[in-house]
Amino acid sequence: MARFEMHNAEMATMGGDNNSADVFCEMGLMYATGRGCAIDLVSAHKWLNIAAIKGNDRAAELRADVAATMSKMQLAEALRAAREWMTIH
Repeated sequence: MARFEMHNAEMATMGGDNNSADVFCEMGLMYATGRGCAIDLVSAHKWLNIAAIKGNDRAAELRADVAATMSKMQLAEALRAAREWMTIH
């Protein structure tokens, strides 16, 4: 699954912000719902957060929904992962 995630993330960084925000939102939804992978709320929040930062309003709403179901430790991990990803990319 990591290969799928990395491929999508790399492709999204090549496109414009709107396109990439949509891709990141879809990745967040994939992890939130377990579509083609195991449910992973930390990864879901990470990608939804990145999509929201890039301007996807829907991702911001979905991120809030996911955050409401996470522990404080999970939320901190997701925020750290998103920050690290944004720093590198």
